Amino acid sequence: MGDHQVSLDNNAQARNLFINHLLEDLQALDQLVKKDLLEKGVTRIGAEQEFCLINEHYRPSNQAAAVLEDVQDEHFTTELAKYNLEINLDPILFEGNCFEEMESQLLELLEKAKKSSAKFEERVLLTGILPTISMDELSLEYMTENPRYLALNTLMRKARGGNFRMNFMGADELSIVHDSVMFEACNTSFQMHLQIQPDDFESAYNWAQAISGPVLAVCVNSPLLLGKELWNETRIALFQQSIDTRKVSKAHITKQARVSFGNSWEKGNIVNYFKKQLSSYRILLTKEIEQNALEELEAGRIPKLKALNLQNGTIYRWNRPCYGVLNGKPGLRIENRYIPAGPTARDEIANFAFWAGLMQGRPKEYDNLPEQMEFEEAKSNFVRAARYGKETCLNWMGKSIPASELILKELLPLAAAGLQKMGLAQDSIDKYLGIIRDRCQKQTGSQWMIKNFRHLKKKHKTDDAIVALTQAIYENQQDETPVHQWPETHQFEAFETKAGKVGHIMTTTLVTADSLDSAKLTLEFMHWNRIHHLPIVDNRERLVGIITYSHLRQFWNKIHDTSSELLAKDIMVKEVIVAEPSTPITEAIELMKEKEIGCLPVVQNGYLVGIITTKDLENIKSV
Repeated sequence: MGDHQVSLDNNAQARNLFINHLLEDLQALDQLVKKDLLEKGVTRIGAEQEFCLINEHYRPSNQAAAVLEDVQDEHFTTELAKYNLEINLDPILFEGNCFEEMESQLLELLEKAKKSSAKFEERVLLTGILPTISMDELSLEYMTENPRYLALNTLMRKARGGNFRMNFMGADELSIVHDSVMFEACNTSFQMHLQIQPDDFESAYNWAQAISGPVLAVCVNSPLLLGKELWNETRIALFQQSIDTRKVSKAHITKQARVSFGNSWEKGNIVNYFKKQLSSYRILLTKEIEQNALEELEAGRIPKLKALNLQNGTIYRWNRPCYGVLNGKPGLRIENRYIPAGPTARDEIANFAFWAGLMQGRPKEYDNLPEQMEFEEAKSNFVRAARYGKETCLNWMGKSIPASELILKELLPLAAAGLQKMGLAQDSIDKYLGIIRDRCQKQTGSQWMIKNFRHLKKKHKTDDAIVALTQAIYENQQDETPVHQWPETHQFEAFETKAGKVGHIMTTTLVTADSLDSAKLTLEFMHWNRIHHLPIVDNRERLVGIITYSHLRQFWNKIHDTSSELLAKDIMVKEVIVAEPSTPITEAIELMKEKEIGCLPVVQNGYLVGIITTKDLENIKSV
């Protein structure tokens, strides 16, 4: 969940004091390792469930703080956005019916969230990226009022040296510049924790890296962002780009992003790992720390290594090693951060059983992975899995194999063996791994979403399609039916729009002209595309005017004169009445009636982002 008591204080003395604590934490950890004080012989599992809060129209809520106050349960905590919360499940021993116990607690806590949410006319949704998130909900207005989040936003923008630039290419393309880290709030995950043995750190961590691609391939659930069809697991690219603090320069400098898969196999113990991380990433956050880790250790107490954990919490490795203290005993765990939330709690627990079973079922020949597999292959597998899901082909121990085939033939048997090794009953193994098997043979969450989104778009505007899709996700989640059994969304043929803002109904695929284009060319643009309104923009896509078909009539003869030198800037309306994406539809309708105009260009910070016309407003029942 992260440490919320952090500081933006740039005081050199305070910063150096924190750095001293950081170095002392490393020394204390080194002693814990050398004195064999880290817990061993025990394996626990734990998880963090991030979830979305949506309103009755299936759009993001802003009631997270109210829901959190009402639920009154220490398992719950805030997230970056006001439409997200997080549940921290209790760590339990990896044995017996542990996954049934975890699923039972998760469902119990989700039910608490549902009951509290209902008091505010809100609903709980599990999904990797909420399809109905729009640019409105990515403003700082929706950031949770918490010192940690505000501090991270300030420092990451400062480190970046300006705005965050993002570009995603899938079936659609999305290029955007944003002024905060709020795009990170789109990501909703099911983070899985597995305790590992201290003397097995190198082999266990490298194995976790190697299996990341195939595990992700069958767990993908986040193909949509802002109405665009992008990667099967768009979260992977989005999380990295949304908080990338690296500056762009003409110098060719290799520097890791704060969200990273890594650049090589790990060597050595956990202390070597943290030394490498501290050398690679600047310190963003500090805090006042009262206890000295080395003094705590000398006094016979186990230090919590607060400085080291704070720094580690600002480095977002997809497989992140963590140090923690439970019941007075220090231990190591790997935090799997790449699995999306949803599509159901049962799907998530199946994902966990598959991953944890694989971790425990590691064959002896993979103890030294650098001898078996190139690191670049593991990293490439991860990126390809994020792009294409189980439809991709992976490189595995020197051979190329389809993801589904690799999982069905090689990895599921290894996972089953690992779960058997931990003492799980066969019916439990069959239940959870059977979901992974069926998903391989039928459909993943992303495949279901893409198929139904394309179907809905054929008959509805994009916004209506994503609302209908979100409604279908919500309704399918209610009985915990795994996603491979979800039906198609044919029941939404007569869907009624839930649009409330201009941004929900505006057309974003625009035909525009430059102010220096000839007037005759603008007329042809309108003929070819069967439109009656043509926005005029400058070379930075800022709106500078508009030409309407009715307005053209007064220049008809001049435009058709072969010797005409009329340009778009000569005939365009320069005083343009506009709306913003957040403008209520009712207000836009009244404005168009009052001004007797047939369209409203939609601008954001001066840039043209869409347009609505009277045709878009036909049959709208705004909410």
